[in-house]
Amino acid sequence: MAPYEPEQDTNEADELSAGRRKAARYVVPLAVAGVAAATIGLVPALATSGDPDLKDITAQELIEKIAASDTEQLSGTVKISTDLGLPSFGGSGLAGGFGPGAGGGGGEGGKGSAADPSAKLMELASGTHTLRVAADGPDKQKLSVLDDAAEYSLIHNGDDVWAYDSASNEAYHSKEAGKQEGRKGEKELGKELPATPKEFAEQALKAADKSRTSVKVDGSAQVAGRDAYRLVLKPKESGSTVGQITIAVDAKTGTPLKFTLSPAGGGSAVVDAGFTKVDFGKPSASTFDFKPPKGTKVTEESDAAKGKGGEHGEGFSGVEGGGLNVIGDGWTSIAELKTPGGQGLPTSGSGADSGDVPPEAEKFLNSLGDQVKGDFGSGTVFKTRLINALITDDGKVYVGAVTKDALVKAANAAH
Repeated sequence: MAPYEPEQDTNEADELSAGRRKAARYVVPLAVAGVAAATIGLVPALATSGDPDLKDITAQELIEKIAASDTEQLSGTVKISTDLGLPSFGGSGLAGGFGPGAGGGGGEGGKGSAADPSAKLMELASGTHTLRVAADGPDKQKLSVLDDAAEYSLIHNGDDVWAYDSASNEAYHSKEAGKQEGRKGEKELGKELPATPKEFAEQALKAADKSRTSVKVDGSAQVAGRDAYRLVLKPKESGSTVGQITIAVDAKTGTPLKFTLSPAGGGSAVVDAGFTKVDFGKPSASTFDFKPPKGTKVTEESDAAKGKGGEHGEGFSGVEGGGLNVIGDGWTSIAELKTPGGQGLPTSGSGADSGDVPPEAEKFLNSLGDQVKGDFGSGTVFKTRLINALITDDGKVYVGAVTKDALVKAANAAH
């Protein structure tokens, strides 16, 4: 694990301990959920009913059809199921540190708001969820995550973006400052974390470089009662953990209706997301109206940023100039980051150095990953069915939808 460190004064020791604890708290959710969602998109297995007889179309023509799709008005229900192969921690308390969305503030005693989209939407990176979606042009969108006894909604209407969590009766509000600052509302509504088949498809097609990707039309399907073509993308290069991506494209409008990413290791899809109902008519204007219910705790975006110590809070810092350093591109791109405090995983100890965690906890962390060595030194590789992450003992993280060998190679090259 971490190398021997010389004696430090109390303040330095406290800072390093805090850094290691933050590493344990933030690194796995970032590796598993953040990059999986933002880089590759969530993935769906194609559940269809019947194979409609459609006229022949080439892969290039179908991609152009997706790009030319001018669908701006729709409403419907989307089902998302995600299976990264992570262990279930139940009520052990570890889920709070390692589960998707860990680190997000909110609720009593927490920082920020339970309705903050940056944390709340990360829950889509595991389990099965039902979403209601609606859109009416670039200035009106709504996304609601439905649970058995609660609902979480994001509403973009003009200059206002609202998020409301009925379980905690908390709301989060942000205001677009102007077009010169970009469409913040659209970003908040899931551009960093795809939530509709169209957004999944856009993420996947960005990686579909002809020299690195096999692209073909593989028959037809019927999704949400509509005829669709099946577009299949497969990485040509070795080192990726992505097996293939299948996109069901509406034959009439060119709108992606369902999106499937299967892992290279075989088995069920990592994520299954697609419409179960869809209507391309104009949604009612009242769909996008929102007023916080009486008694709702409302957090303004500016106040939340202050509570988090800035826009990015206490998460990872990038390797170069505070930004994310990406090694390579396409299917085998790898993100390089630093852990908070620049330390590796927490370690146990004895005597005056009591360490950061009990020996049992350190043993548990080690059991979740594979110990590796290279020119970079040593570290631990944590694996899921899609995303793998290498955490080095000197506090660097290499993560991507790539194999363990690819991570070690990247770490050696960056050394």
